[in-house]
Amino acid sequence: MPDPDPTPLTAEPLTYEAATARLEEIIKRLDSGEAGLRETLELCREGRTLVELCAAELEAVGQGLEELQLGELVARLEAGAGSPGA
Repeated sequence: MPDPDPTPLTAEPLTYEAATARLEEIIKRLDSGEAGLRETLELCREGRTLVELCAAELEAVGQGLEELQLGELVARLEAGAGSPGA
């Protein structure tokens, strides 16, 4: 049976955008009702891996935003501490 996934597997890590696009493909395939039992299982496994990848990427971006906001806060506090009347 040919592989229903036309996306080639590469050694390069998927981007968040590529992972979400692949998740959309998986959901469409599952929603179509045309996937057999084994294919459904494989799609679910792949989907779970992609969801975990996306969640980790979102967590990393969120952490980066928090660090930026903390850095901005420190800069504001330092700037305010050196001004008269502070």
